[in-house]
Amino acid sequence: MAAGRRWALVAGAAVTTGALLTGCSGGGTSSSGSSSSDTINYALPANFTPNWILPVGTASHLNTNNSSISQSLWEPLVAYDGSAGKVGWNKDNSLATDAKFAADSKSVTITLGDRHWSDGKPVTSRDVEFWYNLVKADKEDWASYSPGKAPDNWTSFKTVDATHFTLTFDKAYNQQWMLANELSMIRPMPQHVWDKTSDAGTVSDLDRGTAGAKKVWSYLNGAAKKISGYASDPLWKTVSGPYTLKTFTTAGKVQLTANPKYDGGGKANIKNVNLLPFTTTDAEVNALRSGTVDYGYINATDLGQEASFKAKGYTLKPWTGWAITYMPYNFNNPAMGPVFKQLYARQAIQMSVDQASLSKVVYNGTAVQTYGPIPQGQTSSFVSPEQKNNPYPFDTAKARKLLTDHGWTKQGGSLVCAHPGTGDDQCGKGVDKGTKFQMQVLSQSGSTVTDNMMSALQSSFAKTGIKFDIKTAPVNSVLSQAGQCKAGDSGCKWQLSFFGTAGSWYFPAYPSGDSLFATGGGSNFGSYSNPAVDKLVSATTTSSSDEAVQKYSAALAKDLPVVWLPEPDYQISVVKAGLGGFAQDSLANFHPAMWKWTK
Repeated sequence: MAAGRRWALVAGAAVTTGALLTGCSGGGTSSSGSSSSDTINYALPANFTPNWILPVGTASHLNTNNSSISQSLWEPLVAYDGSAGKVGWNKDNSLATDAKFAADSKSVTITLGDRHWSDGKPVTSRDVEFWYNLVKADKEDWASYSPGKAPDNWTSFKTVDATHFTLTFDKAYNQQWMLANELSMIRPMPQHVWDKTSDAGTVSDLDRGTAGAKKVWSYLNGAAKKISGYASDPLWKTVSGPYTLKTFTTAGKVQLTANPKYDGGGKANIKNVNLLPFTTTDAEVNALRSGTVDYGYINATDLGQEASFKAKGYTLKPWTGWAITYMPYNFNNPAMGPVFKQLYARQAIQMSVDQASLSKVVYNGTAVQTYGPIPQGQTSSFVSPEQKNNPYPFDTAKARKLLTDHGWTKQGGSLVCAHPGTGDDQCGKGVDKGTKFQMQVLSQSGSTVTDNMMSALQSSFAKTGIKFDIKTAPVNSVLSQAGQCKAGDSGCKWQLSFFGTAGSWYFPAYPSGDSLFATGGGSNFGSYSNPAVDKLVSATTTSSSDEAVQKYSAALAKDLPVVWLPEPDYQISVVKAGLGGFAQDSLANFHPAMWKWTK
């Protein structure tokens, strides 16, 4: 999510063309008319509705669609993506042209390109400082914030001149991590337009004081909540990216059109881009079958129909990602939090997850079994032997025995804590006598694949003696309801959450877990906390050796901060013949400026 994707739990993506009509009975969106050389129709995943435009993400707006759209309008300082076929710095779609680290790795000096906003004003160091000041003053609201990391570890911002500035750090950092994971989050914003506190307000240097920065932040966030006004609000018309915004509805229909004043290296090849929302995958597949979608997707369960899509002029392209998939625990849930805090309980839950069968049956072989915090779908030097070898193989009998050995007995069809206490044969600290091992997941709606996986999990948990209830909601609702909370909070009712089969966590190039699993991390949804792990996470950001990441991988494979699940392909893309010019970004952003009709 988001604050670009660094955060972001990914929402998948797909495309379409022409005039768009919201289907009343089909549960989706369709388009009419045929493709043209200056238009493309892209189908967004079911229930992943774009709902944020400000280039600083907040926790309830973490989906990749938001980031991809925003980056088409306001280019990042350093665009890190895999759209050229290999993950790296994409300088064509970056505002910076160079980053020189000091010999001691305690600072970096950035060079900006000769770039301009769409109103003709130059993009300068002041625009970067504006973003920096707002994030510094309002870091708790920034979805990418983790205590001790950006912006805490950036001790000063010094303007050298209009196109050069220096960021100083609190200590030496791994340069690869700093570039890919922190500098890539910086999103220069038009200070000469946005540095005010009301629509009619006068632009000044309010951001240079904490109180003023908070007022500007409040104003911009208020404007960003008015989705229906995105296309008409003058605030959003000053852009640096290859596109400007033509339409943005509350239903999720977004239309982009090429920015005629764009002067970067990543100019749009296709003038008009229509991003289409769907409430169900079936509705989107029907649009594909009708031939009105140029770039869409199918479920893994539909792979047997590949020939029929090819006959309609499409090619199928599995989109693999640099990601992990999991269900977060809410360790502060008043009912089940004390149970989740017991390692033996998490071990029993993990041993009840049959990843091999889920990968084969639910995902039709298009998912990779994952046993820890580092992606396993692509070869890397970051994965530890402990994670590779799966510390907790599927075994419901062993899982059930682990629970009964810790004071749980079967009563009325489910396991109940009969022996409370902190002894080796007791339920553990905070687990009261009579507590039922009964947990509920809040899961993405609208996906047959997700529904099938939840049902399969329900069945295997039942074999262990764990009751697993399933509640569904649109992904944006799941995200908004499954945030960090304290036990007494009214919003702390969720126990487990699942963001869907296209709702994985996509990493930047360097897969550290500071946002996900460090205490207080901005995307540590379930409030997992382990001081030993915090030290390992910190080491991944400072050490230049892969050994630090491997130790972190091993620790979390064993400690189970979440329920590890198979990592599916981001999507099975269905692309109309003649559409090319890009590689599918393993970091899960889509890049409309790169798309082009080749015939």
